[in-house]
Amino acid sequence: MATAKLNKQWFGNIRGDILSGIVVALALIPEAIAFSIIAGVDPMVGLYASFSMAVVIAIVGGRPAMISAATGAMALLMVTLVKDHGLQYLFATTILTGVLQLLFGILGIARFMKFIPRSVMIGFVNALAILIFMAQVPHFIGINISTYIVVGLTLAIIYLFPLITKAAPLVAILAVTIMSMFLHIDVRTIGDLGEIQQALPSFLIPNIPLNLETLQIIFPTALALSIVGLLESLLTASIVDDMTDTGSNKNKEARGQGIANIVTGFFGGMAGCAMIGQSVINVKSGGRGRLSTLVAGIFLMFLILVLGDWVVKIPMPALVGVMIMVCIGTFDWSSLRSLTRVPLSDSIVMVVTVIAVVATHNLPIGVFIGILLSAIFFVAKISKVKVEKKTDTTAEHIRYTITGQLFFASVTEFMNSFFYEDMAKQVTLDFTNTHVWDDSAVAAIDKIVLKFKEKGSSVTLEGLNKDSQALLHKLTTNDSTHVNVSNH
Repeated sequence: MATAKLNKQWFGNIRGDILSGIVVALALIPEAIAFSIIAGVDPMVGLYASFSMAVVIAIVGGRPAMISAATGAMALLMVTLVKDHGLQYLFATTILTGVLQLLFGILGIARFMKFIPRSVMIGFVNALAILIFMAQVPHFIGINISTYIVVGLTLAIIYLFPLITKAAPLVAILAVTIMSMFLHIDVRTIGDLGEIQQALPSFLIPNIPLNLETLQIIFPTALALSIVGLLESLLTASIVDDMTDTGSNKNKEARGQGIANIVTGFFGGMAGCAMIGQSVINVKSGGRGRLSTLVAGIFLMFLILVLGDWVVKIPMPALVGVMIMVCIGTFDWSSLRSLTRVPLSDSIVMVVTVIAVVATHNLPIGVFIGILLSAIFFVAKISKVKVEKKTDTTAEHIRYTITGQLFFASVTEFMNSFFYEDMAKQVTLDFTNTHVWDDSAVAAIDKIVLKFKEKGSSVTLEGLNKDSQALLHKLTTNDSTHVNVSNH
C-alpha cells in the first residue's frame, strides 16, 4: 500500500509534472535573484537555495507538488544579519533554522494549524495575490509600449493554449522569448536583474567561531526564520490541499522544511520555505506529484549551468505575464460575493488580514493579526451570559437559571444579574445550560454565594457538569457551599 502510494506521488503524472516543473524553474530564476538582492547577498545564494530547497523537499516533504525555494518573507528577515555580520553567519543561521524547524516538526507543530480560521486563510490568499501583482508593477514603470505588448501576448497565449495543452505558460515563455530575440524587441530581460554564474554549489562549513557569542547572534534570526517559514509553508500546504482535493502530512512537511534548510545552509544557500505563488503555478500547469518539485529544482540548475547564456535573454514581460496569471488564479473571487452573506465578523477579519499583509508586505504578520482579531470577536460572541430569575409563590425560594459560557470575559455581566435584597430563604443557581471555564468564573460564583449567605440565604448550585464541578471544588474558597449536581 505504501509502495503504491509512493509510486503514485512520483510517477502518477509524469508528463504533467515534468512540464509544470520546467515552467516553475523558469519563473524561479527572477524571483530568486530579486530575493537575493533584498537580503543583500549575491544572486547565486538565492539560486542555490531555490535549487537545494526544491530538490530536498521533493524527497522529504509532506505535500507533493508544493514548491519550496528562497522567498521574500524570509529574505526580509535576513537583511540586518547579513549587513552586520556577513554571509558566513547567514549560512550558519540557515542551518540553525533547519534544526529548529526539524524540532518543531518532531514536536507536532502542525496541530496548531486548526487555530487559523477560514476567514484568515482567505485573507492570506487574497493578500498574496495582491502582493504578487504589486511586485510586477515596477516592471511597467518607465518602460516603452513593447513591454505591454509582450505581457499582453503572453497572457493571450496562456489563456488560449489550455484549449490545446496544459503547458500553456511554458509555451508562452518560449514563444515570447524567441519572438523577442528575432525581432530585437526592446524589453528588460532576466540578465538585467543580476549576473548568473555557471557553477554548481559546493559543500561548505560556515567559517564562524563556534561559541556562545555566535549562538546569541544567529539564534534570534534563526527562530524568526523558522517560525515564519513554517507558517508560510503550512498555510501553502493547506491551500494546495484545497486546490488538488488531496491531503498532506503537515508535520512531515515541517520536518522536511527543516532538513531542506539544513542541507541548503551547507551548500551556500539562504533559508527558504514553501512559495505559494510558485506552488500555484505548478498546480495550474498540471503538476500533482513530487516529480514536479524535483524537476523544478533540477531544471533550475540545468538552466544555470547549460543554458545560462540563453536564460539571461528571457524577457521579463513574459514572466510578468505568468505571474499575473498566477494572481488571477490565486485570488478568491467568490470571497467578494460572499462579503455580505457571511457573518460581519468574518468579513472584517478577512479584510483586515488583507490590509495588514499588503501594508506590511509580511504574510505572517497579517496572519497573526487576523488570528488575534478572530479570537477577540470569538470571545466577544461567547461572553454573553443570560440569567433568568424565577420566584415561587411563597417568595422563599428563588431560582436563577444561567445560560452561556462563564469565563473571564463574561463574569462582570454574570455578577451584575443577581439581586441580593430579596431576602429569600433558599436560592438555587442552575448551571445546566452553562460551563465554568476558569478561575475568574469560580471566583465570581464564590462571591455571589457569599453575598447571598451574608443576607441569610441558603445557596444550592445545581446542574454543574463534571468538569465545572471539578474546577469549582479545586478552586473555591467557600467550603460551606452546598453543591447538588444533576446527571448529564
